[in-house]
Amino acid sequence: MIEIAVDSPAADDVRRLLDEHLADMFATSPADSVHALDHSALAAPDVGFWTAREAGQLLGCGALKSLGSRAGEIKSMRTTPAARGRGVAAQLLGHIVDEARRRGYESLFLETGTEEFFAPARRLYERHGFTACPPFGGYSMDPHSVFMTLDLSGG
Repeated sequence: MIEIAVDSPAADDVRRLLDEHLADMFATSPADSVHALDHSALAAPDVGFWTAREAGQLLGCGALKSLGSRAGEIKSMRTTPAARGRGVAAQLLGHIVDEARRRGYESLFLETGTEEFFAPARRLYERHGFTACPPFGGYSMDPHSVFMTLDLSGG
């Protein structure tokens, strides 16, 4: 059974997964277009961080960064190679969306890449109701970025 729980981005196995995530981001996007957070930034007080595990084995992680009292941003969604195709990312995303609703957020945002490498992530977000939007927060237009949002206001 897959369990999703609050975890530390500094845990050894999590840190390795996050290091792999950052390496892939820098390998597929220009450095000034990489917006992934490292393990220390994911430990900030305004970031919630969760992992998905099965029998203690790390399957993936995801984070929710506060953008104020009414909005949040999904950060560092990543699954291990062994977890891909098992629905782990969808479970993590669902958990983060539920947490955003619990916090009373009206909007949930994310930034992902435009390259083919990011196509599975874009499809996942679209399947869960995210739509394209202009840059948000401190982001600016970037040909290597896709910005997406999910309306949580119920209206």
